[in-house]
Amino acid sequence: MARPDRPLSPHLQVYRLPLTAILSIAHRITGVGLAFGALILVAWLAAAAAGGSAFATMSGLMGSWVGRIVLFGFTWALFYHLANGIRHLFWDAGFGYEKADARMSGIAVVLISVVVAVVVFGLGCAKVGG
Repeated sequence: MARPDRPLSPHLQVYRLPLTAILSIAHRITGVGLAFGALILVAWLAAAAAGGSAFATMSGLMGSWVGRIVLFGFTWALFYHLANGIRHLFWDAGFGYEKADARMSGIAVVLISVVVAVVVFGLGCAKVGG
């Protein structure tokens, strides 16, 4: 039983996670998101194989505003996971362990993933006519 006069140990609410920890968590989350995105891709391909009606339904769903948000999220997750994976390859080679280098490479990963995802998604929507 806890004594009332004894201070409690601080929990995560009082700590600010470093950028590398946040990016590590995001890397794991995007990996899971990519797995679910792959299932959506398989469903889309299965709809294409099933015939025009099924493909039209699936394309309509993916072309809706909700579908486009999901597709943009998948696009961003793909490029974030790729950029962060390249960052990890540099770490595996022994580069970028200094605190300032780790922070700068983390910021670069986020910026690169957002810019590339916006460009690729924008080009894809322009090609489709959306």
